[in-house]
Amino acid sequence: MKRNILIVEDEQKLRDITVDYFTNEGFNVFEAENGQKAIDIFREEEIHLIILDIMLPELDGWSVCRRIRKISDVPIIMLTARSDEDDKLLGFELGADEYVTKPFSPKVLVARSKAMLKRAEGTGGKEEGAISIGGIDVNQLSRIVRVDGEEIILTHKEFELLTYLIENKGIVLSRENLLNQIWGYDYYGDDRTVDTHIKKLRKKLGEKAIYIRTVIRAGYKFEV
Repeated sequence: MKRNILIVEDEQKLRDITVDYFTNEGFNVFEAENGQKAIDIFREEEIHLIILDIMLPELDGWSVCRRIRKISDVPIIMLTARSDEDDKLLGFELGADEYVTKPFSPKVLVARSKAMLKRAEGTGGKEEGAISIGGIDVNQLSRIVRVDGEEIILTHKEFELLTYLIENKGIVLSRENLLNQIWGYDYYGDDRTVDTHIKKLRKKLGEKAIYIRTVIRAGYKFEV
């Protein structure tokens, strides 16, 4: 089945090039030149991944990401002309899954998108099935997480992070290990990316957040 990609970029030349690369790789591509059009397309179409620029007319990328996260956990890759660390952290706080800084290689962007879709659809090499521990139920097929029977909404990166921590319960996992396993070895972020996602994950887990323990100068471990 072809996957639907929404590319949101106001610079037409860059958008055209990116659209061509994804189309040549067999994707159905929807495109938007502003934030409001992106929201409209997302509401009308079944979108599997969003490539989202930050600087957009009408609605900026931050606002688009925030609105979409209220209704969906679709993977979002944000594009930015800045490498400012605070910008990236804000994006992760809003629910972005990954960042790509301009100028970028369209081939690399397509490769990252494919890898993210495989992980999101459970075909990235993880064992499929259900996990139940300490009142947390994780279904790797449906990607549904429940805490004491109540479903919580996680982004794809949060889901992968929680699953990996649980699968390695009792083991101290360094931030570098988590970056490599969840974001990939070609990811150029830093340790603060992990800390930001752990913070958001703990907030969503509520009382169960105590299971994710900080090990000073070492990393994190899941322990019930």
